[in-house]
Amino acid sequence: MAVSKAQQKAVSKYMKKNYDEIKVRVKKGERDIIRAHAESKTESVNAFIKRAIKETMERDKANSLK
Repeated sequence: MAVSKAQQKAVSKYMKKNYDEIKVRVKKGERDIIRAHAESKTESVNAFIKRAIKETMERDKANSLK
């Protein structure tokens, strides 16, 4: 199903208002490795990266309390 220009504009406006964007650069070939790992966990690459960040931040916080 084709998406209208008005719908594309509305989605873009919503995303800009409600989300920040972070660009991550990886070496050639790493993207495919990351994608394969995310898929093996039935996650999107975005969900995997967000989970990895959240878990690392929680671990770092717990370690700083020791």
